[in-house]
Amino acid sequence: MSLCRSVNMEQLRVLELYSGIGGMHYALKECRVPARVVAAVDVNTTANEVYRHNFPATPLWAKTIEGLTLDDFNRLDFDMILMSPPCQPFTRIGLQGDVSDPRTKSFLYILDILPRLAKRPRFLLLENVKGFETSSARDALVKTLKDCGYSYQEFLLSPTCLGIPNSRLRYFLIARALPESFSFQTTTEVLVAFPESKRGDSADRTPNSAPSHAPAPNSSKGRDEGRVLYKMETARDLEKKRCQDEDESVRRIQDFLEEEEEEEGGAGPGMGRYLLPPKTLLRYALLMDIVRPSCRRSVCFTKGYGHYVEGTGSVLQSCTDAQVETAYAALDSLTDEQKLLQLSQLRLRYFSPREIANLMGFPSHFSFPENTTTKQRYRVLGNSLNVHVVARLITLMVG
Repeated sequence: MSLCRSVNMEQLRVLELYSGIGGMHYALKECRVPARVVAAVDVNTTANEVYRHNFPATPLWAKTIEGLTLDDFNRLDFDMILMSPPCQPFTRIGLQGDVSDPRTKSFLYILDILPRLAKRPRFLLLENVKGFETSSARDALVKTLKDCGYSYQEFLLSPTCLGIPNSRLRYFLIARALPESFSFQTTTEVLVAFPESKRGDSADRTPNSAPSHAPAPNSSKGRDEGRVLYKMETARDLEKKRCQDEDESVRRIQDFLEEEEEEEGGAGPGMGRYLLPPKTLLRYALLMDIVRPSCRRSVCFTKGYGHYVEGTGSVLQSCTDAQVETAYAALDSLTDEQKLLQLSQLRLRYFSPREIANLMGFPSHFSFPENTTTKQRYRVLGNSLNVHVVARLITLMVG
């Protein structure tokens, strides 16, 4: 079914809130819905510089959302809201302040504005972290949508369900103003896969793969499966990773790496700057999630990537001739110098910002201003979203 038939031929006017580096905007372009972003709003200076660099023609308002009046919203005359409110009030490792966290204030302001708009938007899409679905902020959102006459559907999705080798489980909600209906049967449950369209639209069908947060098959048996083998990993951990790497519905990491000729040692020209420094190797060797180009998995990249190691994203083994098991053998009994000699065989490096952007679905023409530091690039990417997942959701929402 053509998207041009599912929405009016007239171009949709889109308001992009918490616009960041433009992930929602790229998703809108990818799904080819006839639409134009009439305004993007964000207060992050670095993110705004990146956004302006890539979308110079889009009006970008560097101000707080609470700084927008009801008249400001009405003048924009928008048909769709795309937004990704601050996730810190709902993160697993945060304080989970929910609606009492000052960073939720702007989102609650949007919920206050929505019923008072002169013309309510036809469509609304929200992205946030896992955990939002059990929050009071979510309850307030759903109540507002019901009161304003919207049907909605909630999701917990990761890029792995689209064959992308990166786990980034996120909460999504799409809403559509009644009496218009979605092309699929909605449910009060949070969906963990894309639904099939009632209209037989094959574009809405999901690859036959399990969501990333589902437990992987585990063939390890017996009491030894919890015993640490090496690098603080148990037989259960290794079996889960092996199953992920054998899932052929997911592409390999190598498809997303920068194309550079390899030099002796395994890292291409210019990639040496991403090698982990000796101090990091010694301090965090046992905590790193290591992937090879042939792997079909990587853990979620966060804004702390490249600065912190634990829980911020995978590192790449760029020398594929070496074996992780060998490099980590008997590390406890070695001197620091011997440890470094052994670990350096793997040539572990960070993924480059461009490679992370590739995994997150940003197109090849996406770029950073030259004055953006590597640390800033990691931070704004870690705060962004997967473009392909959002593009599929927009397609579902307007289809």
